[in-house]
Amino acid sequence: MKSNKAGRIVLEVVMVIVSLIFLYPLFLTIINSLKSFSEVMTDVIALPKALVFENYTYVWKFINYPRLFLNNAVITILGLAGIILVSSIASYKLARTKSKASSIIYFLCIMPMLIPFQSIMLTVLQMAKNLHLSDSTWGLGILYWGFGAPLALFIYHGFVKGIPKEIDESATIDGASGFRLFFSVIFPLLKSVTTTIIIIDVMWIWNDFLLPLLMVNGSPDTKTLTLAAYTFVGQYTSDWQYAMTAMVMAVLPSIVVFIFLQKYIVKGVVAGAVKG
Repeated sequence: MKSNKAGRIVLEVVMVIVSLIFLYPLFLTIINSLKSFSEVMTDVIALPKALVFENYTYVWKFINYPRLFLNNAVITILGLAGIILVSSIASYKLARTKSKASSIIYFLCIMPMLIPFQSIMLTVLQMAKNLHLSDSTWGLGILYWGFGAPLALFIYHGFVKGIPKEIDESATIDGASGFRLFFSVIFPLLKSVTTTIIIIDVMWIWNDFLLPLLMVNGSPDTKTLTLAAYTFVGQYTSDWQYAMTAMVMAVLPSIVVFIFLQKYIVKGVVAGAVKG
């Protein structure tokens, strides 16, 4: 009994240490966002001698924060809606169809998770230009459907297999069929998994840098918050205090979402794994 308690204490201490290591870069970003340029260049690790809140006022006006926040919101909501709609319907159909073809299609759908984005980004960029999806926030949101659907489908698929088919049969007897059956009966049962996918994809899409850099970096009106932080980093000179400030302002909304919904992550993932 004592050994179990001691082991649990050691594990908790190790977890706290690891958490502090991961949080340390965020801590440095926050304290440097409250410094002057000279303080940042003198000592990055030291605490600020005086809190320079004017950095936030300057960055808010310079990057037109409300406009870029709206861009991020449009891209994230559009991308998230498409990922959830496509992956949930596809996973339900694939899970309920017991055939060799269904299994092959399922593996083909989740295989893109194994392909690094850097290996296909030039092809994606050319395809987006041909389909007139580049240089627009809605076009970028649609592109996220393809990149986010494989993981979401994988999570949904495991959960759907644990839902008894008798529920489908009962709903069919009551007159429900097709989309009515899915949206009225099945989709409400996927609440925990859907919440998990929302958290994962909001954190990813909101803070993504490379895909927006390729697709919407051509105009100030289509940039995202993470791209705005990059504008303070130049070839010959960099305003690091403003870059850190912009980064804090960019990631803060996604952190707030994570804090409020993080308790559903483990619940949703475990549910999908166990039922699958």
